[in-house]
Amino acid sequence: MAAAAGSRGAVAPPLRIAVASGKGGTGKTTVASSLALSLAQGEPGLPPPPPPYFLDCDVEGPNAHLFLKPDLRRRRDVLTSIPHVDAAKCSGCGKCAEVCQYHAIAVLGKKTLVFSQLCHGCGSCTLVCPEGAITEEPRVTGVLEAGRAAGGIPFARGVLDVGEPMATPAIRQLKKWAIPAPGPAGAVVILDAPPGTSCPVVEAARGCDYLLLVTEPTPFGLHDLRLAAEVAAELGMPAGVIINRDGIGDAGVDAFCAQAGLPVLMRIPFERTIAEGVAQGQTLVEIHPEYAPRFRALVATVLEQVGSQPMTSSPSGAEPVRRGRARP
Repeated sequence: MAAAAGSRGAVAPPLRIAVASGKGGTGKTTVASSLALSLAQGEPGLPPPPPPYFLDCDVEGPNAHLFLKPDLRRRRDVLTSIPHVDAAKCSGCGKCAEVCQYHAIAVLGKKTLVFSQLCHGCGSCTLVCPEGAITEEPRVTGVLEAGRAAGGIPFARGVLDVGEPMATPAIRQLKKWAIPAPGPAGAVVILDAPPGTSCPVVEAARGCDYLLLVTEPTPFGLHDLRLAAEVAAELGMPAGVIINRDGIGDAGVDAFCAQAGLPVLMRIPFERTIAEGVAQGQTLVEIHPEYAPRFRALVATVLEQVGSQPMTSSPSGAEPVRRGRARP
């Protein structure tokens, strides 16, 4: 890991790894927290590396704190800008409803209705309103928390308020708040993404260099791994796979990975000792310390894969974008 990181130079940008899974319960947070602790430990006999940053982006059910035990001292509200329509100015033209991709605004006759729980706070309706009838009002939908975790790891998480359906704004604000631009030079940023393959996962992975997919060798695991691999391809991100509970199920996941060109970076066996330890809030490297060098070697492999990706310009021309291999 140290040698690979050194090849990026002293002022290298942070390596951002999103840990995701197509389905819940695959051990995604166990992998993400163990990866963070392994990097914080560093290589024996070498100067300690900068600790990795850890972001728990599963704002609807954050649980990484159970493993990393952070001291959360900083807090900030998650604010979503909700449109407010001045009925006296509104002409009922419907342009605001046309531009809203999330159907948070509807126009019935000359009355404009706002469905605040569907709003993503993008501000498009405010920009296109020809009458200037729409203003934005902040609404609290959750909280961001940050502090230091085990191993000196800078830790941050988002917690969505109960009943709030929109996780994407909270994840977007968490990333901006916890990782000041341009980011910690030479460090690794680990983002523990929500389960699934919907908008919150895409938002967590946006801007990352690598997508680490945690799966299990079962038919359900294979089905959702396929969906997660499609997300990686759509985002143009290189990806690799960790197979958890290896030894159950069948060989379908291995066959898919071979066909799709997805490297299997690690296998974690189906083992009672691991299950008991995780249930007690232990990370994998606390249960089996020999996994720490394996995780550091995994990151070195990720660095090699990221470094081999061709660079193309982003649509704005402001920043290069890494392009991963297309998946079959």
